[in-house]
Amino acid sequence: MEKLYSLTAHELKEKIDKSSLSPSGILDSLFERIASVDKKIKAFVYLNKNASSGIEKNRSGKLYGIPILIKDNICVKGEETTCASRILAGFKPPYDATVIKRLKAEGAVLIGKANMDEFAFGSSCETSCYGPTRNPWDAERIPGGSSGGSAAAVASDQTILALGSDTGGSIRQPASLCGVVGLKPTYGRVSRYGLIAFASSLDQIGPITKDVTDAALVMNVISGYDEMDSTCVDMPVPDYTKSLVKDVKGLRVGVPKEYFIEGIDSEVEASIRRSIDVLRDLGAKIVDITLPHTQYAVSTYYIVAPAEASSNLARFDGVQYGFRVQDAKDLIDMYIKTRSKGFGNEAKRRILLGTYSLSTGYYDAYYLKAQKVRTKIKEDFDNAFKLCDIIVTPTTPTPAFRIGEKTKDPLSMYLSDIFTISANLAGLPAISIPCGFSKDSLPIGLHILARPFDEETLFRAAYTFEQNTDHHKRKPAL
Repeated sequence: MEKLYSLTAHELKEKIDKSSLSPSGILDSLFERIASVDKKIKAFVYLNKNASSGIEKNRSGKLYGIPILIKDNICVKGEETTCASRILAGFKPPYDATVIKRLKAEGAVLIGKANMDEFAFGSSCETSCYGPTRNPWDAERIPGGSSGGSAAAVASDQTILALGSDTGGSIRQPASLCGVVGLKPTYGRVSRYGLIAFASSLDQIGPITKDVTDAALVMNVISGYDEMDSTCVDMPVPDYTKSLVKDVKGLRVGVPKEYFIEGIDSEVEASIRRSIDVLRDLGAKIVDITLPHTQYAVSTYYIVAPAEASSNLARFDGVQYGFRVQDAKDLIDMYIKTRSKGFGNEAKRRILLGTYSLSTGYYDAYYLKAQKVRTKIKEDFDNAFKLCDIIVTPTTPTPAFRIGEKTKDPLSMYLSDIFTISANLAGLPAISIPCGFSKDSLPIGLHILARPFDEETLFRAAYTFEQNTDHHKRKPAL
């Protein structure tokens, strides 16, 4: 018998439209799956057992009856939203994020909240106050981060769709390590209203899905202008499903030499080289390009992102909501004790780094200089896109590493995002799709980048590759 939890959104939608399936049947199948699997994976921080209430409201919606899991830093009215941090314990937003409003309006079924690195600070889903999420392909390994819960849940068939957020690779890196599809839209394409901010000039919300078609379906719903977000761009949103064309003939594919560096895992490099050959065989034109400022991306990011994070996290002080210590002598003592006990080590590390680089006497030397280098990185891409239509790179330098392997070495952990960070600094759309497996049966992701607001070309290339390979059909043996 067909297991409903294992199907894609577009397959389920087809059955619902033909009236051969009820949304409650999908939910029953998923909840059974979650009950049997999540004790091993720990992808959920909250499961909405009443998700079926209100399903019948919008039968004509684009995602009617399709379950979706939400990362725990996206506000859902009346549902605890903690960013996987003790400091936000008990916080229930009085409003829905714009993406949540749009999902509800199109009939999607919100099944709960996904685990994540605390405040999205991490690449492994190990900094969560709820404990780590595990990779469905090997429970001793990390699922990636910070949207690790979202990616692990999709990979283990515990949800049909998921939302994540991406500040330096937090959708694409876990998607790669869990063998699913993860898309970071162009900065400004999707509203950030109701996303609890990490670094406001870098954050974007995007889908994590089982295949490229599902990513297009979600993007059709969540994209578009929102007056509640001043960084959201007012321009028409195309129907992304029309870009799902199996054809890359004549498409110019840029391959940057800076992304095939010493230290990259040999199996990762071999998978990416094979993927480039697939695109070539399908009629794409391969072009060698250079992105000379790539070497400065990680250091630039780790000045810009913590600086913005330290500003954004100043609001979490125990006064109006969330966690507050009860034994404080006075207001200052309450601030110090609440923030000391409420934030985890990685959050404290980033607050300290950011506050330092924004402090008097250091702002020009660090933050201002980093912004200038960021401009140079964007100019590299502008020049490269004169020669090509898309750029392909590895998503991650290695397959998933073991839980605990890098927690004592933050710099080594930060380098996990070395290939994804530049897209955030330059505001580009980028997608990770499955492209192979290591000898240990760990997934490897192909990273595709396009010009700003050219998600259509991204979908065209990703869909063509996916339809001519079968990596996305492999499932972990849980």
